[in-house]
Amino acid sequence: MSEPLVEFDGVDKFFGETQVLDGIDLAVDEREVVVVVGPSGSGKSTLLRCANRLEEIQAGDVHLDGRSVTEADVNQIRQQIGMVFQSFNLFPHKTALGNVALAPEKIRGLPEDAAAERARELLERVGLGDQTTSYPEALSGGQQQRVAIARALAMDPTVMLFDEVTSALDPELVGEVLDVIEDLAAEGMTMLLVTHEMGFAREVGDRIVLMVDGEIVEVTETASFFEAPETERGQQFLSRLL
Repeated sequence: MSEPLVEFDGVDKFFGETQVLDGIDLAVDEREVVVVVGPSGSGKSTLLRCANRLEEIQAGDVHLDGRSVTEADVNQIRQQIGMVFQSFNLFPHKTALGNVALAPEKIRGLPEDAAAERARELLERVGLGDQTTSYPEALSGGQQQRVAIARALAMDPTVMLFDEVTSALDPELVGEVLDVIEDLAAEGMTMLLVTHEMGFAREVGDRIVLMVDGEIVEVTETASFFEAPETERGQQFLSRLL
């Protein structure tokens, strides 16, 4: 049996004296989509940020394809682990094409023409082939988030992390972003995502991870989680939402 692509091994994270992750053990296999759910403040976003070292951990380790993330070059790790945030974080002075092409050109050393061509392909992939020359201010929130997804994909990551990527969007724009993520899942992209969209979690996730107070309290196949959670905390969580 092959080893997991991403593995959290006894991960502890503190902010000052406050422990926000407590002994996290979690394995994500290649081509798997793992959805992390739970009440606000349970450590879900911090878990993602520890995976690509936006936050440093105090104990344990994270492994990517068998290699320690904490001991690796942080820039290499961030090339392999793409992340899309709740806020779009696009460069306002660059077009959609410029935002997507920037990292491959500056970090990977791709020639300008090749980086631009790759950016066009990715914008087409997320349904924005007609917006290459548009600046962020001219795009809707859903379009900006799709540019952010294309920008993360431009580095050809091994794993994609999505942190509440629809929570800043108007309800009518949520679907266009979730459709892109569903397409990535269908293509076999390994993903770890945090969401409050339970219908989406049910549709796209292979497994559901329930976090409460910095701990993982349940890891269950998606269908089983929504039909009959294994734990009382899982039952309580679903009863408040569904």
